[in-house]
Amino acid sequence: MSLIIVAGLLAAVTAVAIPVSADTQATPSDGDRHPRSQPLVIGHRGASGYRPEHTLASYELAARMGADFIEPDLVSTKDHVLIVRHENEISGTTDVANHPEFADRKTTKTIDDVVFTGWFTEDFTLAEIKTLRAIERLPAIRQHNTIYDGLFQVPTFAEVLALRKELSRELHRTIGIYPETKHPTYFREKGLELETPLVRALKRADLTSYSSPVFIQSFELTNLKTLRKEFKVRNKLVFLTSASGSPIDDDNSYAYYTSPQGLAKVAKTVNGIGPDKGQIIPRDAAGNLTTPTTLVHDAHAAGLLVHPYTFRAENDFLPTNLQREPNPADYGRILHEMDIFLQTGIDGFFTDQADIGVLARDRFVGTRQGEAVAGG
Repeated sequence: MSLIIVAGLLAAVTAVAIPVSADTQATPSDGDRHPRSQPLVIGHRGASGYRPEHTLASYELAARMGADFIEPDLVSTKDHVLIVRHENEISGTTDVANHPEFADRKTTKTIDDVVFTGWFTEDFTLAEIKTLRAIERLPAIRQHNTIYDGLFQVPTFAEVLALRKELSRELHRTIGIYPETKHPTYFREKGLELETPLVRALKRADLTSYSSPVFIQSFELTNLKTLRKEFKVRNKLVFLTSASGSPIDDDNSYAYYTSPQGLAKVAKTVNGIGPDKGQIIPRDAAGNLTTPTTLVHDAHAAGLLVHPYTFRAENDFLPTNLQREPNPADYGRILHEMDIFLQTGIDGFFTDQADIGVLARDRFVGTRQGEAVAGG
């Protein structure tokens, strides 16, 4: 049995107790605000192409596959403990529907102007959450992941930080952490603000300096401003943007914030942006990739890193001209897509398949170095 499954099974039985060890942190100069070397590979929700997302098994696999960073999405429990789920509505990522003791907690809520019906983390204590087990969120596309349904607990942020530290020690390289605050305005209105427990967890893990292997990301610029100004957070911050709409607490659109004027404004607070990859290379009406926008150039001109999301290998997620028909769950020309985006100058990218991301990045870097040598 692999170490990945063993770790996941242990998590399913009890909270993980991981020994504390020395950690080698990234060491960019504080004077070099945006160090750029080779592009980062960020394990999106871990290795969610191979294991149910946001489980210790998923994070561990991403690290072992070579991801530079692992990405936990943070939501709160009723007793104000940060756990990792893509959404606070958990019917699609846990077996909560199979627990009759929680049947009466099914409800309908509006979160960031979207209506959800199901079960919500803020209505459960951590002890209750720990009785649930993770399931695959996309069973129709990732049927192979369903064999792991029911094996893994929902981890706390503290458990993910401990796993990150232990894997860094074992693998003899720094594994970074890239947490996202989910619906911070909503949770603040519920009296469960995310900033305090996030900052406290990073302090306990000794990950509070600029040089710590940490990026904190959010779709809400106000949340990032609060972290920077009120909580004095020195970690690198990344403002996530969408191809449409605006932050829930903001009159400015994401289109404005990704304009040269908007980028200059956000650069006063954050270190980078995390755009929808369609904002870098849009698709036409047929779903094919078109011409790159100036977003990467404009962001770099404002002193910002660019980490687009999300690269997935399955046909269902790929541009039409890079798909291999007919099965939407089969892999398409994902390496070609990654290479096209790497050529725009991005500084890193989120992917569900970390091993493929590492291969694409290393091929790209190797080609670029070869060209430099050939050019004298």
